[in-house]
Amino acid sequence: MTGTVPVGYPEQLAMMLGGMMFFAALVAARWRARGAPRDTGGAQDRRSILWIALQSIGIGCVGIGPVVRASDPLALRHWAAGAVVLALFGATAALFHWASVTMGRNWALVARMRADGALVTTGPFAYVRNPIYVALALFLFGLAGGVGHWRAVLLGFPIYALATWFRVRSEEAVLRATFDDVFVRYARQVPRFVPRLRPTTPAP
Repeated sequence: MTGTVPVGYPEQLAMMLGGMMFFAALVAARWRARGAPRDTGGAQDRRSILWIALQSIGIGCVGIGPVVRASDPLALRHWAAGAVVLALFGATAALFHWASVTMGRNWALVARMRADGALVTTGPFAYVRNPIYVALALFLFGLAGGVGHWRAVLLGFPIYALATWFRVRSEEAVLRATFDDVFVRYARQVPRFVPRLRPTTPAP
């Protein structure tokens, strides 16, 4: 693939370890969701399935394709690159886990709001409104570093970003319909995607 950067063993090892950490966080979130009491109803938006598919395509654009092995796979520069890749995947797993634990029973794949749910504004949600999508963006860049497909980011990230924007709009419509002015006040104080340096406690 034109534009593919040769990678060494450290980048690939970091990608494997990081991928396992993220997969473990995802399985844990799904397991917690299974243990939640059965939902009794609530608002939902099935259109978010389309945006989930497009997000996956964006990430897939970065991951799919041949990987070029470097002629010096254990060179110091590959260990440095591997450390960056592991940091990106580690941040992905940690942020996803923090957010899913904070959401508790409110976490779900498709945009919806449990009838007995609450607006989550603590944990990572006090810094940024969509920490899980920030985590997936880090995953995308970590994947690019692990396989060397940096040019593919020019295609994959815009697709992911556009799909994420529409998915967030769908989810915010559900939250606004459920929580009305409470969500509006929260949205005014906490940014969508760029985390604040300090947590924000929305005014009641």
